[in-house]
Amino acid sequence: MLDITKLPSKILKKTLKTVDSADIKNGSYVKLILDMKEAMVKNNGVGLAANQIGKDLAIFVIDSNVAKTNNVPEAYFNPEITEYSRESDEIEEGCLSIPEYFVPIKRSKKVMLKFMDEEGKKRKIKARGFLARIYQHETDHLNGFVIKNRE
Repeated sequence: MLDITKLPSKILKKTLKTVDSADIKNGSYVKLILDMKEAMVKNNGVGLAANQIGKDLAIFVIDSNVAKTNNVPEAYFNPEITEYSRESDEIEEGCLSIPEYFVPIKRSKKVMLKFMDEEGKKRKIKARGFLARIYQHETDHLNGFVIKNRE
């Protein structure tokens, strides 16, 4: 199983490289996605960004139960939040890269996420509540931010 990258690792502080849709379509990331899901589950996470396992790639995965409940994919390539609601809430968050650290984070209640799915298709999803929070947390990772930056 892959180890979780922890602070102060530099890869957690950088903007990650985008991936090419041709590489998604030809299956280049299938094993990585499976490994990421396994690492997330074994560490009791609900989301995991590629840099959290040391990979410089703009990819994240989310918990399969959260995905099924919200009828959304489990893997996201080159995700970008394009809209944030003005309405927000503050909820305590943790992070697999900062063990035993929990802090209240203010986030938008609703977001619009633009991304490519596991077939390399461009998609958009309107998310709210817990799913919107996961999307914001994981896209923060892809942009070099961790929850300590949001205190």
